[in-house]
Amino acid sequence: MSTAVLAATVPAPSIEYHLILPMLLVFGAAVAGVLVEAFVPRPARYVTQVAVAVLGLGTALAAVIGLAGTSATAIVDAVAIDGVGLFLQGTILVVALFGIAFMAERRGQPIIRRSGPGTWTLDAARPRLVDAFTPQASAVPGSAAERTAERSGLATTEVFPLTMLTVGGLLLFPAANDLLTMFVALEVLSLPLYLLCGLARRQRLLSQEAALKYFLLGAFSSAFFLYGVALLYGQAGTVRLAGISDALIAHPSNALLALLGVAMLAVGLLFKIGAVPFQSWVPDVYQGAPTPVTAFMAAATKIAAVGALLRVIQIGVPSLRDDWRPVLAAVAIATMAVGAVLAITQTDVKRMLAYSSVAHAGFLMVGLTAATDAGTAAILFYLAAYGLGTIGAFAVVSLVRAPDGTEATALGQWAGLGRRSPWLASLFALFLLSFAGLPLTSGFVGKFAVFQAAAADHAPYLVIVGVVCSAIAAFFYIRVIVLMFFTEPPAEPPMIVTPRLTWSIVLAAGAVTLALGLFPQPLLDLAENAAVFVR
Repeated sequence: MSTAVLAATVPAPSIEYHLILPMLLVFGAAVAGVLVEAFVPRPARYVTQVAVAVLGLGTALAAVIGLAGTSATAIVDAVAIDGVGLFLQGTILVVALFGIAFMAERRGQPIIRRSGPGTWTLDAARPRLVDAFTPQASAVPGSAAERTAERSGLATTEVFPLTMLTVGGLLLFPAANDLLTMFVALEVLSLPLYLLCGLARRQRLLSQEAALKYFLLGAFSSAFFLYGVALLYGQAGTVRLAGISDALIAHPSNALLALLGVAMLAVGLLFKIGAVPFQSWVPDVYQGAPTPVTAFMAAATKIAAVGALLRVIQIGVPSLRDDWRPVLAAVAIATMAVGAVLAITQTDVKRMLAYSSVAHAGFLMVGLTAATDAGTAAILFYLAAYGLGTIGAFAVVSLVRAPDGTEATALGQWAGLGRRSPWLASLFALFLLSFAGLPLTSGFVGKFAVFQAAAADHAPYLVIVGVVCSAIAAFFYIRVIVLMFFTEPPAEPPMIVTPRLTWSIVLAAGAVTLALGLFPQPLLDLAENAAVFVR
């Protein structure tokens, strides 16, 4: 009898499948990718996995476009479908398409064949196509099993379903309308990334070290996030962001648990953004992870994490604005300064771009501190411009190779690159100038928008610090440009590889960077119209 009564009083939730269709398509493609690994013969897996991933992302992007203008919640208010969420989902899907293309790139490598007992010969006439990932992830680095897997031409095609699972979590993260859903999305996007970071084909020990650091620190940050969820639930009696806001407005004098909970949540979210003081993992992980994974992670993870933090502070705790705004401003100042100053000391290109990413997290937080519609629109534009520029910059890094085939990431090896490959050096210079915020690039428009929003919200000190840090950042960006165009090349210069997919990514990202600098108004208008939250 009691079971029947319970079933009658707890109705089944209504699931609006059409509103969450983009996420369903991506997760469906991820599941299909797992089935491909189980049932499709090994020689056909690579092509099948790429096709499934591209089809899933393309149809999900079309579904997001079809939902434009929607303002509703789904699955018992757990997921918000609004302008901000759809804009961020569209941006993530575009970045993911670039990322999948980058991961799918394969280049020729001479085959080592057995010619006799204990002897091997190099067959350069028929090179094998290899990607950026280890041929056998379970093999010990440098072991006989790893060498056998490489000679056999094995490929870790599992990276595609893992990436699709990450994309699904990234789509849900900024659209989550309650804290438990947000935590689930955080874990879904994080766990595959931990694995992907440890799958580099070369320098495997460095790659595995990066994955372990990311996993351990990410686990700590997730624990802080979950503790913050518990504290906010204790304060408000609900995990829904709108419910938390209503509870804080109804009882404004007793918000100690809420303040502690927001602080704990911020630890988890600022870790994913890469903001100070939670940025220590960024340079090591960016350097050790396979470059396609680094590019995808640097762009897409920051987009989703900033979107999630934006929703929490504007929907969940707007009544605590006077409490969290000074703290967020201090973190923004520290992040801009630390990222810009430490980037100057770097001698590795990937580590320099990592600290550049930290500095950009600070610039984004200037817009978060504004907490206005103009600040939200500025953040949306900035994330789109930064995401595509970051993919392009890391794609350039993958094209500069040492004689042994490893990426030539030492800055000294980039000397004279403009003389040997002027187009590649010019495109990299374009990305760097955009990161520095020079006019006629997308980076200038993005920084101008966030600084304008901060100044309009009575935070001129953030604008002053941001301009100073931009000038410091411009120094190390221009230093790299001078090194490429006005310095003699080393005695053994690196070679420039020309894989079609990666070159296409570089050209497309460069064209978008320039186009958004010359004609930013359409995307600015789109971001302004999309700066709408639903409760």
